[in-house]
Amino acid sequence: MLDKVQEDRLRKLEAIRALGVDPYGHRYDTAQPINAVLAGYQDDVEGQTADAAGRVILLRDMGKMMFGHIRDETHPKGIQICLRKDQPEKPPRGLSEQQWDLAKQLDLGDVVAVRGLLMKTRTGEITIFAENMELMVKSLNPMPEKWHGLSDVQTRYRQRYLDLMSNPESLEVFKKRVKILETFRELLKARGFSEVETPTLGSIYGGAAARPFTTHHNALDIDLFMRISPELYLKRLLVGGMERVYEFAKVFRNEGIDTRHNPEFTLMELYQAYADYNIMMEITEELIAGSAMRVGGDLQLPYGERTMDYTRPWKRAKYRDLVLEHAGVDWKDDAAVRAKARELKIDEANKDLAVVVNEVFEATVEPALAKENFPTFVIDYPAEMCPLTRRDPNDPTVALRFECFAAGMELANAYTELNDPFIQEENFSQQVRGEAANETMRVMDEDFVTALRHGMPPAGGLGIGIDRIIMLLTNTQSIRDVVLFPLLRPE
Repeated sequence: MLDKVQEDRLRKLEAIRALGVDPYGHRYDTAQPINAVLAGYQDDVEGQTADAAGRVILLRDMGKMMFGHIRDETHPKGIQICLRKDQPEKPPRGLSEQQWDLAKQLDLGDVVAVRGLLMKTRTGEITIFAENMELMVKSLNPMPEKWHGLSDVQTRYRQRYLDLMSNPESLEVFKKRVKILETFRELLKARGFSEVETPTLGSIYGGAAARPFTTHHNALDIDLFMRISPELYLKRLLVGGMERVYEFAKVFRNEGIDTRHNPEFTLMELYQAYADYNIMMEITEELIAGSAMRVGGDLQLPYGERTMDYTRPWKRAKYRDLVLEHAGVDWKDDAAVRAKARELKIDEANKDLAVVVNEVFEATVEPALAKENFPTFVIDYPAEMCPLTRRDPNDPTVALRFECFAAGMELANAYTELNDPFIQEENFSQQVRGEAANETMRVMDEDFVTALRHGMPPAGGLGIGIDRIIMLLTNTQSIRDVVLFPLLRPE
């Protein structure tokens, strides 16, 4: 059932049609961005004109004159417009009789284009005094009241268009997201990387320890998996001779939802032949610090109640040293680690040492890192945790891997890549045998091992969680506020 507001707008829709005006608009090529109109105004120049289009966000009908504001994506506050019927004896010119009648049918949320003189009002506000107005679209549903309709976060996420329409700060976050992706691409292009695309659907999954989404292909009558990582396909490209590749990959992990996790998210992965994890650290610093400068103009940016400092180089700390410092145990001492786990109320029974160590790390080291006001590279992980990583030649129990942490979030994961097909096949075999009941690791990619047998050059690989980078650099506390359409439970 329609409410009175919608009924009134439908009456206006018919009145607009009666004026011979299409309420759903037409092509309009001459509109200037509102920020350019405002920036181009000059106090000492008479006769300036402007042409702009945008959504009506404020409207005051004063009888013989109407003032309003229209907003486009370039300026959060928009620009004031003045609408009045043309009165030749009172310049500047106004609207034709038909356009004035059209103006009387306007509501908040309508989209219009106006052209006319650009002047300041007596109060000093830059205003377009319209000599021509055209309707681009009639809005049949009212805009939400900023402090009522959009205080419900579910409405903001389910109807993102209302959020963007009503909250300029939300629109700005997503515009910054675009700039960050552009920055990544520009910096990687300068380093000689090529952007590629790899399959989203596959008959097997791998490259990460995560539970996949499963679907079925009817024509082939086979089960398929949504990818959890593009890693193994990108490494195949190294084998084929593409030496520097990256992908902005949509990946899917059938796991929980919280302020830092969404089942569908964006992962940027890259691989560079003849590199190692030290080069990956340099690239990580360059991409994130460069993006901080691009969207914030500074290497010190706010996040919550703190200021994060992205000045390079970033802190580097060994996994073993951090566990010893914050948990008080050597991660190679099985008995001590398990005793510490029990002290921390971690169930360590029937778990491999590497699994228990990492749970102790998460309980002791990660909270300490979360208090720091700068990113930290945690390097040299237990080898058992890293089946795709090259071992330290001086200590085969250590994997040449890092994770980058900042503000309590894991931002990046990187390896000096394993390219020995015999070790890789054995790691996969142990993974399948040792985690037979664990869906996240039950994968044997035989074709990938075959690819390694053809020879993959030594390489460094890096994965960066793009959504968390957006959160960090836009001072946003929930991943749902940086993903345009986050997954929600059906209403």
